[in-house]
Amino acid sequence: MIRRNGEYHTELRTAMRGGDGTVKIEHLWDEKRELQDLNRMFGRLTLEPGTSIGFHEHEEEAEVFFVISGSGEVNDNGFLSNVSAGDSILTGFGTSHSVRCTGTEPLVLLAVITKQKA
Repeated sequence: MIRRNGEYHTELRTAMRGGDGTVKIEHLWDEKRELQDLNRMFGRLTLEPGTSIGFHEHEEEAEVFFVISGSGEVNDNGFLSNVSAGDSILTGFGTSHSVRCTGTEPLVLLAVITKQKA
């Protein structure tokens, strides 16, 4: 199955997880109809400068971010790190994180959330 750029279901989330600004989420594949049971999200997130996803925990799932472009700061379970294109972030199963776009260009992330096996 092929889905072309621009054909994705787009969602705008203001104050995502208590963060600042509005995060654009392009759902590459629908979690209920197209993804396997253990995959909750596969999407491209765009954070404009100053926009953030607030600090939150993933209890029974893991989240991977791959930085496509831009730069930002990640709070990885209490440790602050700068990230840029080509970096990846893994969090989940009882750990917490937040992400902020700190650059002058949008921070674009590939996000994959996988549920814990039963």
